[in-house]
Amino acid sequence: MFYREAGQFKASYQEDQQIFPIRQDRIGFWVAMAFLFLAVPMIANQYWLQAILTPVLIFSLAALGLNILTGYAGQLSLGSAAFMAVGAFGTYNFMLRIDGMPFLVALVLGGLCAAAVGILFGLPSLRIKGFYLAVATLAAQFFIVWVLVKFGWFSNYSTSGVITAQQVEIFGFAFDTPLLKYLLTLVIVCVFALFAKNMVRSATGRKWMAVRDMDVAAEVIGIRLMGTKLQAFAISSFYCGVAGALYAYMYLGTVEPEGFNLDLSFRILFMIIIGGVGSILGSFIGAAFIVLLPVFLNVVMHTSIGAFVPPNIAANLELIIFGGLIVFFLIVEPHGLARLWQLAKEKLRIWPFPH
Repeated sequence: MFYREAGQFKASYQEDQQIFPIRQDRIGFWVAMAFLFLAVPMIANQYWLQAILTPVLIFSLAALGLNILTGYAGQLSLGSAAFMAVGAFGTYNFMLRIDGMPFLVALVLGGLCAAAVGILFGLPSLRIKGFYLAVATLAAQFFIVWVLVKFGWFSNYSTSGVITAQQVEIFGFAFDTPLLKYLLTLVIVCVFALFAKNMVRSATGRKWMAVRDMDVAAEVIGIRLMGTKLQAFAISSFYCGVAGALYAYMYLGTVEPEGFNLDLSFRILFMIIIGGVGSILGSFIGAAFIVLLPVFLNVVMHTSIGAFVPPNIAANLELIIFGGLIVFFLIVEPHGLARLWQLAKEKLRIWPFPH
């Protein structure tokens, strides 16, 4: 009922091709933007802005990059964290070695470095796919971290290999508070999310999905597999590289190569599986789930249950409950939490009549 499109007519192709063709979706989008840009800065404290909301946005961008490659192009990858590391260290070196380098330009250049590395490690996708491709991208995870540790030039010859992010200034304005870092991250993530939404609806996105569904048939109808797959690897790695730079500059401040380990790659993969493979919204839902659920469980364990359970057992219970909830949600809806929202909208369209 609430999502019924009665009376909503499209008078031109431009109106029919809008990102949000349904009026209710457009209203919901602008309400969400108003909440994130206006309400959150007024009600959230520094801890929520710095330790929770900013990483949720950054991991959403990384999950979005992996979703482009895995969800839309059908190429399984386990090297997302490595591409994040390339973006972080690339942005750091561009700002370090080029005087007056603007942060946003360094951010894009760091993402392009990650895209170049992604193309290099995406070459095996021309001959292999599935789990074999995942193993090939797993090599990127170990090789890139090894290179960043082995060659001190990337970390400016730091003895510990740790880099400290420079001060972020845009047009002479310093972004040095949790609120400003949150707002800058939010703007960047929104721009990239809208760009990805348009991209998957274009001819490029249709090529990706054709290759994902049946690459032989896609090649028969004239789609070049090599260019399409490498394009997906490049754009996905670019998104992950930008997320890695934001991870270093907007969230942690100091990072080391070992911080972009295999565990982080698996976390990003879990985000798109739980949120929804092949869904822009699913990338944000999955990132929020993975980041916020452990925080919620930690609070519950230390407030209500912690009074009756020893701390070491409570810590293990957090992991057990976290893993159990992941399995539960995947059993209830294997297509991800974004699919639950789609089902809810379909039921709202015909409420109160039966489906």
